[in-house]
Amino acid sequence: MVPLMGSRSARADVAVSDWKQAFTGWGMSWDGWLHNRQGEWWLLAQLILIAAHLAPAWPAPDHFGGPWPTPLRLMGVMVLLLGLALAMQGFLTLGASLSPLPDPKPGAALVTEGVYRRCRHPLYRAVLVCSLGVVIALGSVLHLLLLLLLCVLLVGKARREEKALLCILPSYATYRTETPAIVAHCPGLDWRD
Repeated sequence: MVPLMGSRSARADVAVSDWKQAFTGWGMSWDGWLHNRQGEWWLLAQLILIAAHLAPAWPAPDHFGGPWPTPLRLMGVMVLLLGLALAMQGFLTLGASLSPLPDPKPGAALVTEGVYRRCRHPLYRAVLVCSLGVVIALGSVLHLLLLLLLCVLLVGKARREEKALLCILPSYATYRTETPAIVAHCPGLDWRD
């Protein structure tokens, strides 16, 4: 996305317009949900795994001999809040190109500024950071499993998204080789091929 020029109020007006545009043009339909036209099943699986984080810790930490330490609970909450801040940063930077589906919105611009300068999928990274925060806060094997499942799911969703982006935005190939995918230098979460 090209940085905006002009006065501060003009930039603010465009930013508000972009923000409103972010929640339109997704093209979701019942047919799409039934036949996975734009990757709706990836989104559904993601939402189910995220919602599953509301489940209580299992097994309960006191099953292992005592309550989960308060410093770990606090650290987990801090990591969760960091993940939410990263998500907000990604939402605001992506603007009108925002879509929950792996298939890009028609006419979406390639955003390489802000958090997208350091990571191709900062919203997926934010989801993983939030999930890690829940794991640390609860000390739950169940939530650790959910984190690992989210990793697998978001890598698959990101790869589908990138395949579509390469078809419609030739400049994505260069961006892809230069910018980490989800977590830099982390095997499985960073590919630059």
